[in-house]
Amino acid sequence: MVLVVLSVVLAVVVVLVVGVAAFALRRRLIQRPGGTFDCSLRMRPPVTVAGEAGETSAASPGQDASGGAASSSPSHSAEGDPAAPSADPDHGKGWVFGIARYSGDRIEWFRVFSYAPRPRRVLQRGGIHVIGRREPAGQEELALLAGAVILVCEHDGARIELALSDDALTGFLAWLEAAPPGQRVNVA
Repeated sequence: MVLVVLSVVLAVVVVLVVGVAAFALRRRLIQRPGGTFDCSLRMRPPVTVAGEAGETSAASPGQDASGGAASSSPSHSAEGDPAAPSADPDHGKGWVFGIARYSGDRIEWFRVFSYAPRPRRVLQRGGIHVIGRREPAGQEELALLAGAVILVCEHDGARIELALSDDALTGFLAWLEAAPPGQRVNVA
């Protein structure tokens, strides 16, 4: 009886060690080509109620709510600022920790806690439009890495938020601005 229990415990320990080793090997293989940085991603930012800070409208990409051309620089007022945090108590939810890797004219984003060998999300440089940046607020401070800056973007018409360190943010914006001639650059 004791021998059976010991072999079950040993099997569980071996499975756990193999699982942790697989995470470490996957991360090493992702980082091997270089150009990687820690990057949390929120693909469905909270929708705010009309009148709250951070209110957004259903304007088409490239236009603001009044129908005019959108500016590439973020608004600095809290009211109507698309980068302002919402007052929603669930504002810290939806963040997924990951690793992003530069790969030519795209960024490949991998979830940290996944065994998938392929990126979960690919962001094409030409499809990224920076709306603004902000500091984490409320529960976000607990959900994100210390010192993270949140970059509010639109990618191919969908709003996303990226949480990066200051150094990674500088590199990301430089990468966006370094687009080949003829490509549009949307950097706030």
